[in-house]
Amino acid sequence: MVGSRLSFSLCLVLNLSVTAFSSLEFSRYDFPTDFIFGAGTSAYQVEGAAFQDGRTPSTWDTFAHAGHAHGATGDIACDEYHKYKEDVKLMVETGLDAYRFSISWSRLIPNGRGPVNPKGLEYYNNLINELIKHGIEPHVTLFHVDLPQVLEDEYEGWLSQRIVKDFTEFADVCFREFGDRVLYWSTINEGNIFALGGYDIGITPPQRCSAPFGNCPKGNSPSEPYIAGHHILLAHASVTQLYREKYQDIQQGFIGTNVFAFWFVPLTNKTEDIIATQRAHDFFLGWFVHVLVFGDYPDIVKKRAGTRIPSFSEEESKQVKGSFDFIGINHYTSLHIKNNPMKLNMDHRDFDADVAVDLIAIIDDTAPDEFPVLPWGLQQLLEYFKQVYGNPPIYIHENGQRTKRNTTLNDTEGNGSNAKGYFTWSFLDVLELLDGYGSSFGLYYVDLDDPDLKRYPKLSAHWYSGFLKGENVSSDGAIGIEKNKTPVSSARSIQ
Repeated sequence: MVGSRLSFSLCLVLNLSVTAFSSLEFSRYDFPTDFIFGAGTSAYQVEGAAFQDGRTPSTWDTFAHAGHAHGATGDIACDEYHKYKEDVKLMVETGLDAYRFSISWSRLIPNGRGPVNPKGLEYYNNLINELIKHGIEPHVTLFHVDLPQVLEDEYEGWLSQRIVKDFTEFADVCFREFGDRVLYWSTINEGNIFALGGYDIGITPPQRCSAPFGNCPKGNSPSEPYIAGHHILLAHASVTQLYREKYQDIQQGFIGTNVFAFWFVPLTNKTEDIIATQRAHDFFLGWFVHVLVFGDYPDIVKKRAGTRIPSFSEEESKQVKGSFDFIGINHYTSLHIKNNPMKLNMDHRDFDADVAVDLIAIIDDTAPDEFPVLPWGLQQLLEYFKQVYGNPPIYIHENGQRTKRNTTLNDTEGNGSNAKGYFTWSFLDVLELLDGYGSSFGLYYVDLDDPDLKRYPKLSAHWYSGFLKGENVSSDGAIGIEKNKTPVSSARSIQ
C-alpha cells in the first residue's frame, strides 16, 4: 500500500478519467484545466502565537491544556503566525494552486462578538496578500473546532441557538474584510464529526458526553450531538444567506460547507448488512448532506432519533435547502459495516438507536487503526454524491495517509463526478486532532527540536511538486519526463 506520497496519487483519479491503474503514468494535465490542487491546515494546528497580539483562548486551547491532545498544545505549533512568508515560499516551490486554511475566531474577535482585533486582522490580511502575490488561491474555512472559550462559557456554544447570530456576525466581518480577495469560503469544518466527537463521545473540544459512551465532566450523549448538529446547520444556512444577499454579487465568490465522509461497505451480501450500511450512510453523511440538498433529515434519522433531534420550521427548511455552492469532503478511508441487533436495540440512552449506535458501534471492529487510503472508496463516495445528491460541485478538502512522526522524510508505506479540486492534508506536520504530535500527514516535516522550527520536504512533497509541475508520475512514485503541454490555469467557476 503506497503511503502519504502516493495515497493521494491513487486517489487523484477521482473517477474523472481513470478508474484503476497499476503503474500508469499521468500528470495534472490529465485533469480539467479548472481543477484546483492544493494543501491545507487549520488555525490552531499550525499558527501558534496562541497568547500573542490579543488572541484569547478557544475551546481547542482549553482542551489541549487539559492534557487531552496527548500532552501537546498549539501554543507554538508550526508558528505559521510568524513564518507565513516562509511557508508561502514553500507552497510556491511545491507548485500549489491553492492553500486551504482557517481563521481563528478568537484571534480576529477575541470576545467572540464585538470589536475586531487589529493585530488579528493584520495577520490574515498579510497571509492572504502573500498568497495572492504568489499566485496561490486562498480557500478559507471559518470554523475549525476552535470556538472562543468565552462563548462556550457564556451559553455553551453550539448547544445554544444564540451561536447562529454570533457566528453570522463573525462571518460578516470575514466577508467584509477579506472577501475582496477570498473567493472560496467554507463555513464549518466536518460539522458531523465535530458534533459526534465533541458532544457524543467527548474526544474533541468541547469534550461533552455521558456514560457509558464517554468519560466527560458534563454532557448528554443521547441528545447533544443532534442539538449541536442542528445549530451547525442553521448557522451555516444563516451565513450562506448573508453572503448571498450582501456579498456574492459584488465579490463573485463561492460558499459551501464541509463534512467528513467515510465510505461504508457491507461486510457481507446479507440483506441486514446492506440495510445497516445504508443506515450508516444516512446517519453519518445524510444527517448533514441530506438536509443541505433536500431541506430535512433523512427519514431513518428522524424515526430513530425521535424527539431528541430538533425539527426544522418551514422557513428554516427553505433556508438550509440548497445553501451551498459546493460541498467539501474530508475522506481518509473506507469501513465495513455489520448489522448488530444487540447494539442497534440497546436502550442506554432511552431510545432504540442513535448516532453512536448506528454509526460507531456497528462499524466492523476489525477496521485498521491506521485508516489506509483506498482509492476505490473515494471513487465510490463521489459516485454516491452523484447518484443520491444530484452531483453537486465537490472539493476534496482533506485526504492523506497517516504515518508515524519521524525524521526520515521517507513517508511511504507498503466516472463523471463533479469534483472541482483536491487538497492534500496537510501542508505541514501540524498538531493532529487525536494524538498531538505523535503522527503526521504533512508534505513537510517540521523539526520541533529546532528553535527555528525548520521545515524539510518529504518524498511526498517531491512527488506532489513533480506532479503539479507537469511531470509524468506513476502510481509507484516514479517521476518521468515533463509533458509538452501548456500549464493549466485555475478558473473561478464551479458550475
